Amino acid sequence: MLTRRADFLAANRGLRVARPGFVLLAHPNSGHGKRFGITVTKKIGNAVVRNRMKRRFRELLRETLPTKGLPDHDHVLIGREGGIERDFNALREELSIALERAAAGKGDPRRKPRRGNRSPRK
Repeated sequence: MLTRRADFLAANRGLRVARPGFVLLAHPNSGHGKRFGITVTKKIGNAVVRNRMKRRFRELLRETLPTKGLPDHDHVLIGREGGIERDFNALREELSIALERAAAGKGDPRRKPRRGNRSPRK
């Protein structure tokens, strides 16, 4: 399991596969095996909702990574707003598809940075 911020930042430079319930990041980790991390921001909901989503993601990764995960890669799941309402089987299928796309090297393009529409100070 990933715990260090540096590992999450490194994974952010890897392959990105977006699905309706989550975004999967996959990045080679120089022979450390199959590792995973989970990120759910406060935009998703309160602590109860975020923890529930993390538990669901943890279970998905534990059952899917040993067979379908990329060898010697870090896998990071970033929760999306619609992910908590999605059926568990739908999430399982999306994760399988995302891992297959990552194995084939078919990532999604990065989003352009958002520019805040801040008004200048008076």
